[in-house]
Amino acid sequence: MNIEKMVEIGLLFEQYKELLTDKQREIVSLYYEEDYSLGEISENLNVSRQGVYDTLKRSEKILKDYENKLHLVEKIQEQEKLTKTIIDKIVDIKQDLLQNRDCANLIPKVENIEDICREMLK
Repeated sequence: MNIEKMVEIGLLFEQYKELLTDKQREIVSLYYEEDYSLGEISENLNVSRQGVYDTLKRSEKILKDYENKLHLVEKIQEQEKLTKTIIDKIVDIKQDLLQNRDCANLIPKVENIEDICREMLK
């Protein structure tokens, strides 16, 4: 399996896992988060290998359908990108302020904004 698909399904699963059934959630978690093989999942859950495969494919489709309708993962990624841009700009402002001693008193305020942005990224 390719890394891009694992990352994609991992992000979708993180966002939408509560919308899956318990069985779907368990199988997707074992496969994508715990790196179990289809055979290992089949053995542990007493389900046929084909049943595990079908549940995985159905769950992947469900997760992708939710994202296509709600775009939550896309919005989160967009927000993270913007927040990182804000942090970069704040760092630049801090450096400029340090060079101008009259504006140095603004640094704590700028640092506060930077801290808030960093917290948003967690």
